[in-house]
Amino acid sequence: MTDDIRKGLAGVVVDETAISKVNPDTNSLLYRGYPVQELAATQPFEAIAHLLWHGELPTDDELAAFRAHERAHRALAPEVRAAIDLLPTSAHPMDEVRTALSVIGARDETGSGSVLDAAGSVEDNLARSALLFAQLPAIVAYGQRRRRGDQLVEPRDDLDYAANFLWMTFGEEQDPVVVDAFNRSMILYAEHSFNASTFTARVITSTMSDLSSAVVGAVGALKGPLHGGANEAVMHLFDEIGSADRVAAWLDEALAQKRKIMGFGHRVYKSGDSRVPTMKAALDALVAHYDRPDVAALYDALESEFVGRKGIYPNLDYPSGPAYSLMGFDTVTFTPLFVAARVTGWTAHIMEQQASNALIRPLSAYVGPDERHIA
Repeated sequence: MTDDIRKGLAGVVVDETAISKVNPDTNSLLYRGYPVQELAATQPFEAIAHLLWHGELPTDDELAAFRAHERAHRALAPEVRAAIDLLPTSAHPMDEVRTALSVIGARDETGSGSVLDAAGSVEDNLARSALLFAQLPAIVAYGQRRRRGDQLVEPRDDLDYAANFLWMTFGEEQDPVVVDAFNRSMILYAEHSFNASTFTARVITSTMSDLSSAVVGAVGALKGPLHGGANEAVMHLFDEIGSADRVAAWLDEALAQKRKIMGFGHRVYKSGDSRVPTMKAALDALVAHYDRPDVAALYDALESEFVGRKGIYPNLDYPSGPAYSLMGFDTVTFTPLFVAARVTGWTAHIMEQQASNALIRPLSAYVGPDERHIA
């Protein structure tokens, strides 16, 4: 390998973005300049979508208008639901999400139908982004209910985004503590600069393909356990360990086997993920609400042991996994929840890429045989 190759593009700056950054001075993740912990403490998720797409938090009138539009577009078209129903319930829910988004894209009435005009206008893509934002909760909620043998729950237009998402998933209104924790999780997952799925979306967009194709490609990248699947893996670890008193012995064996401990470490954060304290506070509130001190004990024991031995800190997936579990989400639903949140960041990046586009086409260093000929 030559010295100038950066495997995984580690440390390579490939473009500019005005959407988000990590401020190293405060270790804060910023959305359009706002620390995410401030946004999560004060804003509804609908306001974060507006911020990421437009660059500013909405006025009261803008938020009201967006909420009205979102609530009017929550229900799935019969064709989308039929496509989901064609899939076996044994399929991973990310396959359901990918399929449903493809159908929504194929039904898009704002495009011309021409491959030469696939990218669309800014107005078209804002409309497409808002539609995906509105309908992903129904896709994710119906997926979990279908796997449990339950019927579809229709959306309600008297509930905000987070409360309605939980309503469609569980068929009953949730306590404000649960709604608040869920809203915060959506905000924390909404955006994180040029991560793998976002970069995938930008690469696809750079070919002048359409927004739907870019989002579907991002879903494929997010499905991988080294990216979006990590919050699922955290709960598998919790299930495997079982209780706080078994952590030390379990970790001895896991480290001896050189297993990767999911939920810890991050390529961007070296001294701790800035989103963790906010999500940990939400988890603590859920632990108190559901009276599950055993979950907190296991969480704290594993964090203490692993940080003490390896000096590697938790990332957002570590508190979000048990938080979603306490809410009642199936473990396989965690990554689709990530999609529902991150679609805001993906679509913001898609539109930013389109606004100043250059085809993303890196070079590679060839290490195969020299030129040779058939004898």
